Amino acid sequence: MKTAKPAALGFIFVTLLIDVIGIGIIIPVMPKLIQELIHGDISQAAKVGGWLIPAYAVMQFLFSPVLGNLSDAYGRRPVLLFSLFGFGIDYLFLAFAPTIGWLFVGRVLAGITGASFTTAQAYIADISTPEKKAQNFGLVGVAFGLGFIIGPLIGGLLGSFGSRVPFLVSAGLTLLNWLYGYFVLPESLPVEKRRPFDWKRANPIGSLKQMGKYPAIAGLVLSLVLIYLAAHAVQTTWSYYSMEKFNWHEREVGISLSVVGVMVAIVQGGLIRKTMPLLGKERSVYIGLLLYSVGMILFAIATEGWMMYAFTVVYCLGGIAGPALQGIISNHVPATEQGELQGGLTSLISLTSIFGPILMTNLFSYFTNKNNPIRLPGAPFLAGALFMLVSAFLAYRVLYKEKHMKTA
Repeated sequence: MKTAKPAALGFIFVTLLIDVIGIGIIIPVMPKLIQELIHGDISQAAKVGGWLIPAYAVMQFLFSPVLGNLSDAYGRRPVLLFSLFGFGIDYLFLAFAPTIGWLFVGRVLAGITGASFTTAQAYIADISTPEKKAQNFGLVGVAFGLGFIIGPLIGGLLGSFGSRVPFLVSAGLTLLNWLYGYFVLPESLPVEKRRPFDWKRANPIGSLKQMGKYPAIAGLVLSLVLIYLAAHAVQTTWSYYSMEKFNWHEREVGISLSVVGVMVAIVQGGLIRKTMPLLGKERSVYIGLLLYSVGMILFAIATEGWMMYAFTVVYCLGGIAGPALQGIISNHVPATEQGELQGGLTSLISLTSIFGPILMTNLFSYFTNKNNPIRLPGAPFLAGALFMLVSAFLAYRVLYKEKHMKTA
């Protein structure tokens, strides 16, 4: 399967879409559920919520390289199915959690089994030609976009029936996704392209060391990591920020996130396929990161709720950067090691999911605390904008040096 077959891409796209819908459903109601369990206000809930994501991310950091290497040895399909089943069980834990501790148990379980996106990206790499990888990686963004159109909208509506109802629906969708994959999803990695499982390479440190074999990867990977770190300003504080600053409820949060999803789907599903050939991957990285930065600054200074919708256009146009940068990185790695690469990248991204939410939610909590004389709810967005600019600088330095080495 050397060329990207539409049917295979369709299978993986639908699998990811249902998975993301399950995630998106719970976002609008998570602040309310945490407040109920801790009996606190939105500022306190944000701080606790900031620790829930690292509980998942620590486990993913440790286990993603294992699952990535298992997918290189035994194929993508069984690993993806294992991951989806784990997510389904996690949502059941969240739905019936009697205390805040049970939320952490569910997140830990999901982190151990959570390799659906890692394996999906390796799957896409398996069936894509080098020149099409960046565009096909954009399908992951489309799944995120459409999932976050449907998921938060449903979650915001279901939240009116109780803070736990969306979690039950998410569990059902994820387990349905697992059944779909079991009966429909084909294997993408031929037996002749598999390699033996190696424990030395199936750990976070070993996986990262393997990345060091490729000269340009270190700087580019750091640039990619900073993008994900910055994105937590939006991902982890949007609900808390909009509820605090604009007095939004679950319904308004769900609708706003659905609009974000529409924009992401437009950019990564259609626009990126036009801009990538026109601008090239390198320019797409620079322009995208600049738009990300501007969008975050605008979020931070918004004074009315409607402004968040307008500024979302600018922010989401920055989505051309990620797939372009990921395509550049992937083209530096042989086909036999794509699973290992994606596992290593997921481990690094998981590190950002350890520190990013803690950083961003604590910034939000600090600058919204009633005892703090300085009130700046948008502080996480300003921090995210700074990280995006640093990412652009690192990418430029690496690619500029690489280009001149080739022409020398």
